[in-house]
Amino acid sequence: MSVPLIQFENVTIQRNDRIVLDQIDLSIAQGEHVAILGPNGSGKSTLIKVISRELYPLLKEERWSLQILGRDRWHLFELRNHLGIVSNDWMQMCTRDFAGFEMVLSGFFGSIGIWPNHTVTAEMERKAREVMTLLEIEHLAGRNTDEMSSGEARRILIARALVHDPQALVLDEPTSSLDLHATYELREIFRKLARKGISIIMVTHHLPDIIPEISRVVLIRNGRVFCDGPKDQVIHSGTLSGLFGIPVEVLERNGYYHVL
Repeated sequence: MSVPLIQFENVTIQRNDRIVLDQIDLSIAQGEHVAILGPNGSGKSTLIKVISRELYPLLKEERWSLQILGRDRWHLFELRNHLGIVSNDWMQMCTRDFAGFEMVLSGFFGSIGIWPNHTVTAEMERKAREVMTLLEIEHLAGRNTDEMSSGEARRILIARALVHDPQALVLDEPTSSLDLHATYELREIFRKLARKGISIIMVTHHLPDIIPEISRVVLIRNGRVFCDGPKDQVIHSGTLSGLFGIPVEVLERNGYYHVL
């Protein structure tokens, strides 16, 4: 457990001619629950793409390092056994005319849906049903994902990421487009997963997404780490006013934080 789950040292990401992450230093321990908070355009989603190996750091003369579990090279199929990525990009790709159970099973193959060249074993089916039960979505097994609500489809995508028993779930704006009821249900699911020992790494711009089990918050502004520390020391009016550039008042209630 001494090896960090994720370690960035002096990581810079350039997209086209723009620097979107600038000399990022960030270490997340195994078993840690962390929220990465920042305004739109701050580089949060780019951070997810770097972790999932969709983007690679800018090569430069100064020393830099990007490691997951102490390694800088991973086969993407092997990486899925450790990190489950749930992003809005995947939401758009997976909302298709495939049944929920089929979409969850496809997590074993890194595909969208099951295809003729896939060999589905009884153990895969057992595991897929197990995670659907955990997420309370057994009733969605036969329904196509393009017929589901946003909240239902989001839980199918989380189940798809969980079939490998990953050490951590990396969540990109997880309650985006959800109504109040679906948002509440999804947060309760995240709390359940955190209590089961799955690390939650949540990227968001919405303060109430930060569930009580998350103890550390990293603030990102203009592609740089603006503040990093224990939740109760980071989430207060001064830091959030500086982060978002407007006067902010913060209220804590039942372990959740809200902006007034």
